[in-house]
Amino acid sequence: MIDYNHAAIEKKWQEKWERDKIFKSEIQPDKEKYYCLDMLPYPSGNLHMGHVRNYVIGDVFARFHKMKGKNVLHVMGWDAFGLPAENAAVKNKIHPAQWTRQNITRMRGQLKPLGISYDWNREIATCDPSYYKWNQWFFIKMWKKGLVFRKNANVNWCSSCNTVLANEQVLNGLCWRCKNHTGRRNLKQWFIKITDYVEELLEGHKQLVGWAEQVLLMQKNWIGKSFGLEIYFALTGTCERLKIFTTRPDTLFGVTFMVVAPEHAVISEMRSKITNYDEVLEYVNASQRKSDIERSSNKEKTGVRLEGLSAINPATKKEIPIFVADYVLTDYGSGAVMAVPAHDQRDWEFAKKYNMPIVEVIKNNKCKYEKKFVYERAYEGEGVIVNSGEFNGLESIKAVNLISEWIEKQKFGRRITNFKLRDWLISRQRYWGTPIPVIYCEVCGVIPVPEENLPVVLPENIEFTGLEESPLKLSGDFVGVKCHKCGGDAKRETDTMDTFVDSSWYYARYCDAHNDNAAFDSLKVNYWMPVDQYIGGIEHACMHLIYSRFWYKFMRDLGMVKHDEPFTNLLTQGMVTLSGSAMSKSKGNIVSPDEIINKYGADTVRLFILFAAPPQRQLDWSLEGLEGCWRFINRIWRLYDIVHTKAEVPASEKDKANILRIMHRTIKRVTGDIEKEFQFNTAISAVMELVNALYAYKYHLNDDGVSVEAYKNVVLLMAPFIPHFCEEVWEMLGYKKYISECLWPDFKESFIEQSYVELPVQINGRLRGKIVVRVEVSEDEIKKIAETDKKIVPYLKDKKISKFMYVKNKIVTIVVD
Repeated sequence: MIDYNHAAIEKKWQEKWERDKIFKSEIQPDKEKYYCLDMLPYPSGNLHMGHVRNYVIGDVFARFHKMKGKNVLHVMGWDAFGLPAENAAVKNKIHPAQWTRQNITRMRGQLKPLGISYDWNREIATCDPSYYKWNQWFFIKMWKKGLVFRKNANVNWCSSCNTVLANEQVLNGLCWRCKNHTGRRNLKQWFIKITDYVEELLEGHKQLVGWAEQVLLMQKNWIGKSFGLEIYFALTGTCERLKIFTTRPDTLFGVTFMVVAPEHAVISEMRSKITNYDEVLEYVNASQRKSDIERSSNKEKTGVRLEGLSAINPATKKEIPIFVADYVLTDYGSGAVMAVPAHDQRDWEFAKKYNMPIVEVIKNNKCKYEKKFVYERAYEGEGVIVNSGEFNGLESIKAVNLISEWIEKQKFGRRITNFKLRDWLISRQRYWGTPIPVIYCEVCGVIPVPEENLPVVLPENIEFTGLEESPLKLSGDFVGVKCHKCGGDAKRETDTMDTFVDSSWYYARYCDAHNDNAAFDSLKVNYWMPVDQYIGGIEHACMHLIYSRFWYKFMRDLGMVKHDEPFTNLLTQGMVTLSGSAMSKSKGNIVSPDEIINKYGADTVRLFILFAAPPQRQLDWSLEGLEGCWRFINRIWRLYDIVHTKAEVPASEKDKANILRIMHRTIKRVTGDIEKEFQFNTAISAVMELVNALYAYKYHLNDDGVSVEAYKNVVLLMAPFIPHFCEEVWEMLGYKKYISECLWPDFKESFIEQSYVELPVQINGRLRGKIVVRVEVSEDEIKKIAETDKKIVPYLKDKKISKFMYVKNKIVTIVVD
């Protein structure tokens, strides 16, 4: 047999698949559908092994379910808007559109040699006007439903990248991309009212039984639902009051000071009363140079007292000071907190630093000592209420409800439900994104662009200067527009949309990718949706996956889709590392897929990625492991000749039954490991055992075709993992149909049950031999077989059997005189 030539074989089958369009997907109402989707990549210019792992995992699912007889939709596209393209335009003097298109061409060229079973006819790029037109259309629909609004907001700002950053994109005060210091800005921004769907986003978790608990917990924490009270603290010498949210009304009597966030409106509104306003302002400005993550994780608490302004504790009626401190954030509650240093460690540390009173109001009733440990650290557990008037002596957990009722009766607070999730800020001060379809008219005000005038297309004749302002502001042709209502002069919005908008509904566009008249045809989407298997990194658990779930529910409310959730099953694959470290360009530890494929072939790369670790776990790149996978593929290749070389000795029924048993057991294991367990490594390991059994088998072509049948099933079982190789061997076996279009093999439990058993034979307590019998043979037949076995006969000669015992399928015991 000729050597396995991976380059020629892989090129051959990729060309055949493309020529015959075997992965083209169309609606077939009589077949069960299966929609497999990989999270669409940003076209950075080069695939890395993390990409490869994601797409190969998805391909196993797609190919397996196609072989199971389902109508499979498996697609690829490009999350093509984003800041790197704009930065490249400034640095390299190349237009973002050109840079992006070049990268897409490059990455598509890297993807195709992997043999992924995509329907490339459905490929999309979110930077195409034919796609982002519908972003704008959805924006206008949300406008009409009251789900979009504009307001001032404090945001993270990177002066180097000239854009707003999400909290997650600021690391230790530095921009995640350019590593420069970030600050805070107060800008008028566009928001989507995702909070209108917050309860449904939580309730929908009950339907997501195919999602990992870890992801659901991350979303639950991100949404941050909590029950508590809104309590009002009067500001002395004014008619105003400070509003706070708390889940611990049982500690109200222990409030000894208040703390507000640097962004809180009380600072500017009460400027005339704050006697050290300059000092406060300096602190506020310094705080705005920090990210929210820095502020909330800062171990040393800092703050400034608002001299001349104080509040009244509504429970004790005592006057208490107010501080501004950066550990308080505006993103949760009201941006102000009631400080209870005896029972909150952050407040305790602040009180110790600024010499504030610490009043114990919950006593640890499990403590043996009289000493008040709240002077050494905060006590945050349950206990007995003290120093709280009429509530003294109550268990704190029971006091929560009673004190809440008292607060509401006294009318200085009310019970509410609060969420950490805030409305979705979608404004971005950059060029390379979806233009927000809004105009500003002095007569008509702020109005959306008419739907019939969509898309608002990004102008191409833009100069990228790297200055702080968005390049769109400098384009007079783009900004200047006539108002469609009054005909007067107006200006376009120059902010563009957050790229998470693009990826919030792309899965639906794939179902009808070339529709020029609508975002999609609902009949087509309702056939394919929801996605049966979604694959991507766990880093997208909160933002992308929450935004996508919200967007799908909004489309449902528009009557465009009929389901509640877009993704039935979610698999979050682990990262690919090298010597334990995440691969990155800056570390110089990138492994190029191109080089590895050229040397070992795409199938070897696929096999290593699938065999080296379960998909949810971290995978450490190993050249030794890669070479081991190469050897295994060649081992299957050489096995073709072995099973087609006739043995001189015929196989016994036992030998044939054993191979069939291993074969059916392997089919069962591989099927379950792919379909239910998502454990590709153990599936491949099971096939390796079958291959080993065929190598040890000595009766090829003299066994009624058993070994050839087993080899055929090796090839079928490996087809989702190493498809080019398996297509080639399948053709060599004489089959005309693509293996990719063949049905997955079935297993029979009757074959898996062992047909023969090897029994040890003891005579007078000593092992004298072994016999092989069928499992259903009776005890009398076993006695005859043992008495006539050539190894046993010498030990029975001239002796009388006084006792014969048989433990079914275990052991034969003979006692002789």
